[in-house]
Amino acid sequence: MGALLRAGQRRFARGSRLGLRVAGALLVLVVGAAAGLAGYLISALAVTLGPVGLLIDAIALELMFAVRGLARAVLTVAGDLEAGDMRAARAAVATDLVSRPTSGLDASGVASAAIESAAENLTDSVLAPLLFYAAFGLTGAAVYRAVNTADAMLGYRTGVLEDFGKVAARLDDVLNLIPARLAGLLLVLAAALTGARPVRALTTMWREHARTASPNAGWTIAAMAGALGVMLLKVDHYRLGEGRAPTATDVRRSVRVMLVAAALGGGSLALIVSVFP
Repeated sequence: MGALLRAGQRRFARGSRLGLRVAGALLVLVVGAAAGLAGYLISALAVTLGPVGLLIDAIALELMFAVRGLARAVLTVAGDLEAGDMRAARAAVATDLVSRPTSGLDASGVASAAIESAAENLTDSVLAPLLFYAAFGLTGAAVYRAVNTADAMLGYRTGVLEDFGKVAARLDDVLNLIPARLAGLLLVLAAALTGARPVRALTTMWREHARTASPNAGWTIAAMAGALGVMLLKVDHYRLGEGRAPTATDVRRSVRVMLVAAALGGGSLALIVSVFP
């Protein structure tokens, strides 16, 4: 998906604003259709292979997730902060987690960025692919992942991407409307199970979810801020939570809360699918 999107950007990201929007929309539709077709063909093949087919389908679905990579990336930042290596911590958070400039961030700013990424990616990397798989099979999960990848690569408000990535960003917003809100609730439940602050997670999420430019990101980020009792700050964009500045310890705690929330989401969907196949 990434290779196709990069090739399309190099070839078509030029011209008038209208031309950019049309070209960007067509690129997202083509890559999404290709991903969906691949998912459909793999599922169709799996059906003919019995138990081996189930394994193939499971392996293909696993490719739609990034939870282990996400946890590893966030914990790397925590380790760098604990070691006092700010240069490495800034580089790690910029390389694997966020697109914002990180060279001027202090320790709490780097910790905040890592925690925000752990929270927001619970939707993108875990719950949304699961929901689309439960509803539409591997085809739906693949199409969702294609749109989400397009948003991550193209959905910026800078230069030609302001128009070229517009449709990718809007489609991603629409597809995540339900998953993001469910992910926020899962973080509240996970807070209760991990010794965090579930009541504060719920109240902060409800009160502050609309402070982000994205209609979806605020639900999980605000819930995580409340759960950890910290303030998560993106300079000139938003401040969520009314607690202290986050530390490396809070970064590790965010991974624990995120992983429990992911397990709750996966287990709940598996139960629902088994009862209502």
